[in-house]
Amino acid sequence: MPHVPRLGSGIPLVGRVDELARLRAAVDRARRAEAAAVLLAGDAGVGKTRLVTELGGHAESQGALVLTGRCLDVGEGGLPYLPFAEALAPLATSGDDPVARAVRARPALGRLLPLVPEAPAAAPDFAMAGDVDVRPRLRAEVDLGQLQLFDAVLGVLSEISEHRPVVLVLEDLHWADGSTRNLVSFLISRLRAQRVLMVGTYREEDVYRRHPLRGLLVELVRLPAVERVELRPFGEADARAFVEALAEKPLPPDVLADMVARSEGNPFFAEELLASSDDCDDLPAGLAEVLLARLERLGQDTRRVLRVVAVAGEGVAHAALAEVSGLGELELDEALREAVQHHALVIERGFYQFRHALLQEAVYADLLPGERTRMHAAYATRVRTNPQGRGREAKLAYHSLRSKDFPTALTALVQAADEAARLGAPGTALRHLEQALEIWDAVPDSARPEGYGELKLLMEASHYAGASGDPERAIAFARSAAEALPPDLDRGSAAMVWRRLAESLLSLDGSFDEAPPTIERAWELVADAGPSRARAWVLATRAQIQRAELRLEDARWSAENAVADARTVGIGDAEASALVTLGALADSDGKVDQARQRLVEGVAKARSTGALHVELRAMYYLALSHDDQGELDQALRLYRSGADRAEETGLAWSAFGLNSRLRYVSVRYLVGDWPDDAVERPRSPVSSTVTTIMNTAWVHLMVARGRFAEAERLVADLRAHWRSDLWIAMAATASGSELAYWQGEYERAARLVRDGVARFDEFYPRALGGIRICALGLEAAAAWATEARLRGDTAAVAEAGELGAALLAHVRDCVEHGTPRSGTIGPEGQAWLLRAEAAASGLAGPADASLWAKVVEAFGYGAVYEQAICRLRHAEALLAAGDTAPAAQELGEAHAFAERLEAGPLRTAVRDLARRARVELPGLAPARDVVDLLTERERAVLERVALGRTNRQVGEELYISEKTVSVHLSRAMAKLGASRRAEAVAIAYDRGLLARAAP
Repeated sequence: MPHVPRLGSGIPLVGRVDELARLRAAVDRARRAEAAAVLLAGDAGVGKTRLVTELGGHAESQGALVLTGRCLDVGEGGLPYLPFAEALAPLATSGDDPVARAVRARPALGRLLPLVPEAPAAAPDFAMAGDVDVRPRLRAEVDLGQLQLFDAVLGVLSEISEHRPVVLVLEDLHWADGSTRNLVSFLISRLRAQRVLMVGTYREEDVYRRHPLRGLLVELVRLPAVERVELRPFGEADARAFVEALAEKPLPPDVLADMVARSEGNPFFAEELLASSDDCDDLPAGLAEVLLARLERLGQDTRRVLRVVAVAGEGVAHAALAEVSGLGELELDEALREAVQHHALVIERGFYQFRHALLQEAVYADLLPGERTRMHAAYATRVRTNPQGRGREAKLAYHSLRSKDFPTALTALVQAADEAARLGAPGTALRHLEQALEIWDAVPDSARPEGYGELKLLMEASHYAGASGDPERAIAFARSAAEALPPDLDRGSAAMVWRRLAESLLSLDGSFDEAPPTIERAWELVADAGPSRARAWVLATRAQIQRAELRLEDARWSAENAVADARTVGIGDAEASALVTLGALADSDGKVDQARQRLVEGVAKARSTGALHVELRAMYYLALSHDDQGELDQALRLYRSGADRAEETGLAWSAFGLNSRLRYVSVRYLVGDWPDDAVERPRSPVSSTVTTIMNTAWVHLMVARGRFAEAERLVADLRAHWRSDLWIAMAATASGSELAYWQGEYERAARLVRDGVARFDEFYPRALGGIRICALGLEAAAAWATEARLRGDTAAVAEAGELGAALLAHVRDCVEHGTPRSGTIGPEGQAWLLRAEAAASGLAGPADASLWAKVVEAFGYGAVYEQAICRLRHAEALLAAGDTAPAAQELGEAHAFAERLEAGPLRTAVRDLARRARVELPGLAPARDVVDLLTERERAVLERVALGRTNRQVGEELYISEKTVSVHLSRAMAKLGASRRAEAVAIAYDRGLLARAAP
């Protein structure tokens, strides 16, 4: 009794009531012009495609246009925008006039739709000679082309949705290439009032920790327009109903129970288990075995066809199967008929493909090595003889690599990288180039692509690695290029190689020391030459590095000469880069207006020449100029503009795309405009260092929100990478100290600052960021000293005072000898300097309330979260001085802020202090009067605990048992609302229940 799965509409949708209701509700919202996106997650075989198919039928019945595209697993390089090309393909031949008009109005769609004419693009020139245009013009074409394509896709969907709702379904995003992921992010982040619903599916189990999709999902699910629907395996009841629906006849109860248990709620597993055996006895243990056991029942020709389809890795046309399989037309027809009837293959838009990816993987894995190689070679031959089709070179490279035809693969990889770059997918281009470099030595000189050498590939790979968020690999490729310089290369081209290495070294603080001698090596090669592209760019990069070295006059000379050379030979991108450096130098001189004028000029020049990396750098420094002056609203707007520009152009993880996003999150933290969650959280780019740098902003938010477990993980990761970048080292120190402070571990918090400052001083001494970090350490040291005084621990008081004095000395040293970016210490630095001095006033006794009042005022430039913390510190100092009324006002302000932002640790600290001071906070119950709550014995126990006695020692002094001491202490703590011994003592002192020990 065969139990053949009856897929599609023949089987009613089992379960999934809630999931389908949510998807239908999303369609309804889209019809009401509330654009939305749904991310449908689930394991392989759990029924994602079945569910979206059901949704598509519902949406079409409501008058929506349903567009569906799928990602394919075709190797590391991938096919840029493949699911969009498939989904939008029907638009090119649509007979619907509004659709046709929308498509014709956007020539950029020609990159995806072959029937739409595409605007011609200039051929790239990668020549490397002194006075020749040696810098790839392709870079600007890539960036601008991607932006045009993104805008075109968004525009056509938006315009069509004015006439009818649009449902765009993108399946198997876990196989999406980087360019597809960027376009998905672009579209979803711009969903507003269009009648558009985007649905993306992905395999949950395939998105491992470092999978490139993981970070994108983390970001997208936080957007208000995005809903995540998790498709879980069936429960027992649904699984039973599903198996019963699949079976042609009623199953014996024991067989049904076994099938339900073995399938573990996965519909695909259940289908295959049911179809693989007549009586369900002796079922294979592994899924692959189950799948292959089922296929063994098919004819020999059918199994051969399935192997041919498995090697293709995508849907295959009938003609391709006929050519590769070697079967005659009749034999092929019968084999395909059998494969389709037994649900091994399905037909989608005229192409044959496996019903499920797992089935294709099982068949492919079962191929013999020689068989696999021959079939890949046959596909490569077919692709090579068919010059049409998007992604042709990537497919040819894939099959040629698998068939060990390295000469063909090398040329195809280079051309595939070129295609990916033109489409604005630098990450995909990098993957192709890496594969090309891997097989370079295996290809003889005569078979290598014309016009390409290993040096050129290394230079391109370095550029695309930097653009894709992998600075370490950018450095590695650039270094390899320098090592591969041939002795007969002209001096200008050689200088550009060394310049590229120096530029890549700038991206990480840990590699900066190597940058100055590297750029000087480049300069030596062109210093005596006349103006040229190479000389202009070497000078521009040299100016950047000299400025970072604080050789400001040298940097100004290099930048001014770079501008002169660039204008002489008409090199706008190098001129723009030098203008940005001149703007930053003017900022250092305190000439703010001049600086901003230069930076605006640099933005315009970079944009006019398509130099997007330079444009992002200029936008970042323009925002930083406002940031330095405490103009946080303007800075926030400009950082956001820079981050958006980087996202739109595929450079979100380039150096200054990252910097803009980093500061955007950091300023939002300061101004109290906290996102609901990790909206700007990193998307796990290739480099772990880049991810860690982005986390330097988020770790402070995690601490401030009281998400201590997550914060501890982030701090640990920061510490593991602290040598890579100054930001990482500082954030690890500051956030670690904040975390320990809020947890009441004051001594540990102070020591973390002391040790952290010593570490990053090794490679960046007297960094002005040390003022802030030392201020945090001083607050911890003061709290440590206060707690020690309450215990009567004079040694700890002295140690805390000594550590605090050392931190205060470091602060003053930074102020005296540090070099502010804008020439003078701005409002933020001034506020933290005052905070350090105010905190230091609490090392030897109660803090100076007047100093804390000045700190509160200083943070009024816009840093409202830090101002709220300082209000708490001010209130503590006021209460110590007996000024209850102003202290109550400060506590009320701090509490209102903490409530609004759900800043848990701050809110808890404010409430605790208010309770101990019997201050009523708006909206909270009045604090209890505890003066008469303690018995004489409880007070006597607390007095001795305050002196540092153990429970045993207290018992000996009071002639009671240790157990009785513990009982009295527990009761006293409960009455005082304290969770720790030290806290109970502190509350008792504040209430006047105990006499204070002398400091």
